[in-house]
Amino acid sequence: MNRPKMILFDYGQTLICEEKFDGVRGTGAVLEYATLNKYNHTAEEVQAVADALNRELGRFDPAKRHLFQLEIPTSMFCRYLYESQGIELSISGAKLDEVFWDAAAPGKPTLGIEDFLRFLRRNGIRTGVISNISYCGEAVEKRINTLLPDNEFEFIIATSEYLYRKPNRRIFELALEKAGLCAEDVWYIGDQYECDIVGARDAGLMPLWYVGAIDLPQTGQQDVLIIKHWDEARELLQGCN
Repeated sequence: MNRPKMILFDYGQTLICEEKFDGVRGTGAVLEYATLNKYNHTAEEVQAVADALNRELGRFDPAKRHLFQLEIPTSMFCRYLYESQGIELSISGAKLDEVFWDAAAPGKPTLGIEDFLRFLRRNGIRTGVISNISYCGEAVEKRINTLLPDNEFEFIIATSEYLYRKPNRRIFELALEKAGLCAEDVWYIGDQYECDIVGARDAGLMPLWYVGAIDLPQTGQQDVLIIKHWDEARELLQGCN
C-alpha cells in the first residue's frame, strides 16, 4: 500500500459525530426569528410539511440516498417551506442554516480525530473535506473550524455549493483539481458505504470505511478496509511504503 499525499474526509459521523437529528427542535429555533406567522403554525406543523416534502423528493431514504446525486441547498428548500406556510423570517442564508443545524443536530469531534489530524500534519500528509450536505459552505466551514480549530484542511467542499453529491465522481474530480493531485495519490475516508466508499473507489481514490461513530453496517461489503478507531488509520499509514 502506497502512502497518500493527501487524505480527504467526509464530515458527518466521520470528522464530527452529530446527535440524532431533531427537525422539530431545529424548526422551533428558526421560528424564533419569524416576523410573520400568518397561520400561527407550530414547529411540529412546519416540520411535518418539511418531512412530507423530503419524502416527495426522496432525499433522505437511507436505502436510496446514494441515488440522489444532485444537492438541494437548505436555503432553497427553506425559502419554499416557510413562504408556502405564510411565514416570514428575519434571517436567511448562513444564519438560518446555523440556527436550524445547531438546534437540530449539535456535534462533537469523533473520538481521536484531533490526534489523527495532528499526526497527518506532522507527517506532511495534506487534508481536505468533501461533504454531502445541504447547509451552505459558510455554515459548514464555521462548524468544522469551531469544533476542530487546529485543522489545516486546504478546502472544505460542501455539495450545497457545487451541485453534485457523492457518489457522483464529479465531486471527487473537483477535489482532485483543487488539490492538484492524481486520484492514486489520495485516500478518502467516510462512513457511508455507497456514497463514500463506492463513490471514492469509482473515482480512483483509495477508500477507507470509518465506522467508529456508527453501528457497524450489515455484513456483505468485504471489499474495503474498515477502521473503527483513528489509531487503526494511523497504523495503516505507518505501514505504507
